[in-house]
Amino acid sequence: MSLLVIAEHDNAGLKAATLNAVTAAAKIGGEIHILVAGANCGVVAEQAAKIAGVAKVKVADAAHYGDQTAENLAALIVANASGYTHILAAATSNGKNTLPRVAALLDVAQISEIISVVDADTFVRPIYAGNALATVKSSDATKVITVRTTGFDAAANSGGSAAVEAMAAGADLGQSKLISRELTKSARPELAAAKIIVSGGRGMGNGENYHKLLEPLADKLGAALGASRAAVDAGFVPNDYQVGQTGKIVAPQLYIAIGISGAIQHLAGMKDSKVIVAINKDPDAPIFQVADYGLVADLFQAVPELVAAI
Repeated sequence: MSLLVIAEHDNAGLKAATLNAVTAAAKIGGEIHILVAGANCGVVAEQAAKIAGVAKVKVADAAHYGDQTAENLAALIVANASGYTHILAAATSNGKNTLPRVAALLDVAQISEIISVVDADTFVRPIYAGNALATVKSSDATKVITVRTTGFDAAANSGGSAAVEAMAAGADLGQSKLISRELTKSARPELAAAKIIVSGGRGMGNGENYHKLLEPLADKLGAALGASRAAVDAGFVPNDYQVGQTGKIVAPQLYIAIGISGAIQHLAGMKDSKVIVAINKDPDAPIFQVADYGLVADLFQAVPELVAAI
């Protein structure tokens, strides 16, 4: 049994989410191959070859894979799907964009955002915003799977010695083209990979309060900044701060929720955090149902006191 994991990268380095997908593949069992498709992506292939448990790295290096457009990548995967029982990718924006196309082209059902592996045909995935878990068994010859990264530990990124093999690139389908990319640059950790996250909600009142109160706390803790959808919709912070069902799914060591009531969509994105601390003036806020530590207090008084005490 052979499994193909789709590498997520920026042509200069492998994204951490790939390591979680490799762990999921290892739990299924079988020989693990990684597909690296990009432009001038030799460094990524070298990094992939060092991942523990990987047997082979297949590299498709061509200019039209540089932007990782889903149409070209899906066609490449399908053209090389023969012989693989499972095709996996992290359930990131890229994975969610590409693998449904792969499943459609292969005429199989996709199994989305698995958090556990029962056996090679059976997987557990959350439904109803994480309030229920479904055990799904597939009889498809090829299983197309996205992996929720918070459900699996990252594979070791050293110690492996996989063979690196070049593969023929497919044609440029020309169906889509990347016009521009706007990247948010920050000295803080990336939200999806951060070990500590400080999040603010509608209770912050406005964007000025959000930055004035939460940034000093995040700086002292070395934390990433997050937000609820209500805070994002209100314009306090950009969309890429959003944690929740329609934002980023996170599971840090410590999640501090400040002025967040705890709507079900937000809880779906952070309730797997190891330790959850909530500060809210409403004692009946749903966030306290999942919090390990809860403080019923006025955040405008409590947060400055917390920063001063650290």
